[in-house]
Amino acid sequence: MTHFDALETRSQDAREADQLAQLRVQLARVGLPAVNSLSDLVKLPVLRKADLSARQKANPPLGGIPTQNITHIFQSPGPIYEPCGNSHDWWRMGRFVHACGIGADDIVQNCFGYHLTPAGMIFDSGILAVGARVIPAGIGQTELQVRAAVDIGATAYAGTPDFLKIILDRAETMGERLKITRAAVGGGALFPSLRQEYADRGIQTLQCYATADLGNIAYESAAMEGMILDEGVIVEIVRPGTGDPVEPGEVGEVVVTTLNPDYPLIRFATGDLSALMEGTSPCGRTNARIKGWMGRADQTTKIKGMFVRPEQVAAFVAAHEEVARARVIATRKGEMDEMTVRVETRASNPALYEGSILETLKLRGKVELVPPGSLPNDGLVIEDLRKYD
Repeated sequence: MTHFDALETRSQDAREADQLAQLRVQLARVGLPAVNSLSDLVKLPVLRKADLSARQKANPPLGGIPTQNITHIFQSPGPIYEPCGNSHDWWRMGRFVHACGIGADDIVQNCFGYHLTPAGMIFDSGILAVGARVIPAGIGQTELQVRAAVDIGATAYAGTPDFLKIILDRAETMGERLKITRAAVGGGALFPSLRQEYADRGIQTLQCYATADLGNIAYESAAMEGMILDEGVIVEIVRPGTGDPVEPGEVGEVVVTTLNPDYPLIRFATGDLSALMEGTSPCGRTNARIKGWMGRADQTTKIKGMFVRPEQVAAFVAAHEEVARARVIATRKGEMDEMTVRVETRASNPALYEGSILETLKLRGKVELVPPGSLPNDGLVIEDLRKYD
C-alpha cells in the first residue's frame, strides 16, 4: 500500500528542518520569540485549556485569532470554541484514514457527532481527503444506522470503538449482514479484546489520537506498533505540572504545537499522558511514535480539604538538586486523610524534606525516601488510593 504522501517517509533531518521553518513563521504570527531549533520550544510557556478559555472570553470568539479563513466554529466543554477552515484536509485526518486502508472505492459510515462538537467534521474531512464518500450518520439511532449501512452499502466505519459493536449486533438481530471491513476509530480506548472481536468479524480496526483543538496528533498503521506522529504537529512529552521534557521512554504529558496557520496553538497541553517510543514503525513511516493514551496528566487531588496539584509537586522537586522525582500518595486512616510523599533521592534523612513539603504542598505528610529510578514509570505524580464506595 502506498503512503498518503512523501512527507511520511522523509528523513528526520528533512522533517525537523521543515518543521522549524514553519514554526518560525508560526511564532512570528502569534508574537512569540523566535527559536533556533525545535528544542528551543522548551523556553516558551505551556498553553493550558484554562488559559485558552480565558483568552476566548476576553477576546471572543477565538481569543484574537483571525477568522477570515474560518468556516465553522464548534463548542467543547469549558466552554472552549474550536475553529475549522475550508482548506483541504484542515484537521489532517486523511493520513490516518489512508493508513486504515480506506480509499476512493469506499463508502464510510461516519458515526461521530456533527452537532456543536467537531468530531464529525474532523473525520468527514479526512474521509473526503482520500476520495471516499461519507454517510453523515452521527450518533445513536442504531436501527436507522443499520438500515443506512445496508441500503447504501457502507464498506467502512468511523466512530468511537464501542459503537461499531452496537451496530453490528443490531444488524444481526435484524437479519442483516453489513459490508464493513475497515474501521477508523477514536474518542475512546480500543481495548485489545474488542479489536480482536472486530477482527474475528472480518473488520480491521485502527485508532488515532486526536483532539478538538488540534485535530490529528498521532495514528496507528497496519503495523499496530505504537502511534505515528502526524506530520503537521510537533509533539513534546513533559513532566506533569511543568513544561520540562522527560527522558525518551518516560511517561509524561503530551504537549503539542500545531503548524496550522489558521489556528496556531503553541505548546498546547492536552492533559493526556503518553511516552515516546524508540525507533520507527515497520510500515515504513519514519516519524517518531508514541505509545498512545496512557491516562490523564491533571491529577489534582483534594487532601485534608486542600488541593494538591502536579505543579506543586514539580516545584518541590525543582527545589532539591538531588531529588529525581516525587510522588504524593493520598490514603485514608479511619475517617482521616493521610498524605505520604515518596521522594527519589540518595539522601537518607526524611527530615531534610519535611519543611520543603509543607512550604510547597501546604500540608504536612509522611516522607518516604526511595532510591532513584524506583518510582513507577506511569506519569503519576499524585496517586489517590482512597476508596469512595
